[in-house]
Amino acid sequence: MAVVVYAPRRFFDDRGWFSETFNAHSFRKLIGDVTFVQDNQSFSRDIGTVRGMHFQTPPFAQAKLVRCLTGAILDIVVDIREGSPTYGQYVSCEISAENGRQLFIPAGFAHGLVTLEPDTHIAYKVSDFYAPEGDKGFRWDDPALGIEWPLPPNGPLLSPKDQLLPLFKDFKSPFLYDGVPMTLTNPSEA
Repeated sequence: MAVVVYAPRRFFDDRGWFSETFNAHSFRKLIGDVTFVQDNQSFSRDIGTVRGMHFQTPPFAQAKLVRCLTGAILDIVVDIREGSPTYGQYVSCEISAENGRQLFIPAGFAHGLVTLEPDTHIAYKVSDFYAPEGDKGFRWDDPALGIEWPLPPNGPLLSPKDQLLPLFKDFKSPFLYDGVPMTLTNPSEA
């Protein structure tokens, strides 16, 4: 599966706008058969808050649909499927309350983000329940990945957990390549 930018249409009038942010029929036409079982939300007060790089291992692997309720983020996705020609490479997408984009991240990819505005709220759907035994990650700033993070002069704000994650080179992936190289697909509005 591809990493997909999903942009639900907005209907504007004098009051503002309305958007159907998720519709299972439209989503399945665009992405395929993915069922979401849990909704999560996070709040980051400061610009430069970094969360990632995170994923859950099988049998608890999660696909995610990420959107920004307030503020803005740069969302980063790394291919972690063993044997993939894009293994260890990343794609990124700016998601904001203003642009209304959402990002679909299939299982087999690590996810991270950095806040670009203060008081940023992120909501995301996941395809499997949180399982502590499957909760894994690697360092957001691993030089082997070469991720370009737009950080403020005072640097990132990290959780203690994210500060202790291992390097990518020390990671043994449980995900196998499915024959579809990583791409960032941006179809027209949903």
